Amino acid sequence: MAAVSGHPIDDTTATALGADARFTAAETPPNILVHLTQLALSRGLRCDGWFAGSGLTREQLNDPTLRVSYRQARSVIRRALQTTGEAGLGLAVGRVETLGSFGLLGLAMMTSATFGEAMQVGINHHRVSGSLLDVSFEVAGPREVALAAWPRFNDAPLLPFLCEELFSSSLAIARELLGPGFNPSRLELTYARPAHAQAYADYFRCELVFGARYNRILLDVQWLQHPLPTHNPLTAQQALALCNQQHDANGVQQEIVASVERLLRSHLRHQPRLPDVARMLNMSERSLRRRLAEGGRIFREIHDRVRAERALELLHGGTLSVAEIGLEIGFSDPREFRRAFKRWTGMPPRSARQHAA
Repeated sequence: MAAVSGHPIDDTTATALGADARFTAAETPPNILVHLTQLALSRGLRCDGWFAGSGLTREQLNDPTLRVSYRQARSVIRRALQTTGEAGLGLAVGRVETLGSFGLLGLAMMTSATFGEAMQVGINHHRVSGSLLDVSFEVAGPREVALAAWPRFNDAPLLPFLCEELFSSSLAIARELLGPGFNPSRLELTYARPAHAQAYADYFRCELVFGARYNRILLDVQWLQHPLPTHNPLTAQQALALCNQQHDANGVQQEIVASVERLLRSHLRHQPRLPDVARMLNMSERSLRRRLAEGGRIFREIHDRVRAERALELLHGGTLSVAEIGLEIGFSDPREFRRAFKRWTGMPPRSARQHAA
């Protein structure tokens, strides 16, 4: 059985995720699968078998209206990892991606006024790009900002591939916009140092931190003001309008849920309540509750899921104590955290860590 960064690739994780309706919602453009199969074909590899049991065929990837579920994408990626046995497959996929790979979104980024604006456009519309991770923009210090990645599911076996693809493609695009000499200042990843860490060093050309608290890539704030020579305000406006049209019919509700999740992830230590989140979204508490209800969602359930996913991510990372993880998601009392975690997952934190190991 193939393994990625120490995590066996089997169906245990998929079985656990199957109870979550988001796992089988076909709403993601198949861009990662397109790039993955293009890489295989360029190497003379047969990849039709990667789609077995997924409900997809390789030929369907040519359909611009196709949307896939996380389950389907995971199935194909898992088979690719098993078949190739290639450590760093995510790096190989991501580093060959270009602005053109992202269609309208790439055009909107390229025609932005500054790199900071392009970065914000990419983050705001990352789902249009087919990303299987959620992303956010963060101020990491007086002189640093970060592109942070957040897993949508507790899927430790696939996290290294997904982070490699996201951060290497983001860097490829940044170098396309800023020039080949651009380097980030630091790359932080929650999983353990992989055997192919030198490939990270060769490509990212920056400080590497494995076993970190967050998955994020940091850069000097000065880059945000860098003007882009391809700026075209009319084209940028048109491309953004078309990106907005690509959201599905439930986009309003999904946008609200995504916004709530993003704010919760950024403020977990402070245990934000619904009124706090509503204020940060410039909405009334009543309006936010109603908008969530329209999408069949309840704030407490979203809050609990985000906390549980973050706790599981940190438990799998293996570097923080249970008490430290509790503090990270807003519990000052370790006993209260243990009780909440068992309510969310059905097992105590230490058992979850042992199971991951």
